[in-house]
Amino acid sequence: MSVGDHINIDEFRRLDLRVGEVLLAEAVKGADKLMRIELDLGPEKRQIVAGLAKHYEPEALVGKQVIIAFNLQPAVIRGVESNGMLLAAIDEDGVLAVLTTDRRVKNGSRVS
Repeated sequence: MSVGDHINIDEFRRLDLRVGEVLLAEAVKGADKLMRIELDLGPEKRQIVAGLAKHYEPEALVGKQVIIAFNLQPAVIRGVESNGMLLAAIDEDGVLAVLTTDRRVKNGSRVS
């Protein structure tokens, strides 16, 4: 990482990461990589679109608590509105892993 890649703490604080529980996951019609995911974020429910379909079966995600970028500007992806971004790690071999909590916390909890 070069010095130009660093952000300061104030920039980091602008990112609002939250824990949400997957209520429903399904393939997006006409897209081989995308899933539509409904999340319980405590006081509200949200829908996001994530490129997980080649890595996870939809039913494997239901019930998992995942981490999302909560304050990301909404976007329409393949005709489906997405209100956040699910965080995942991917290695150099293309193996993808959704970021989750190691124990249950209240849906909507902030990640810090």
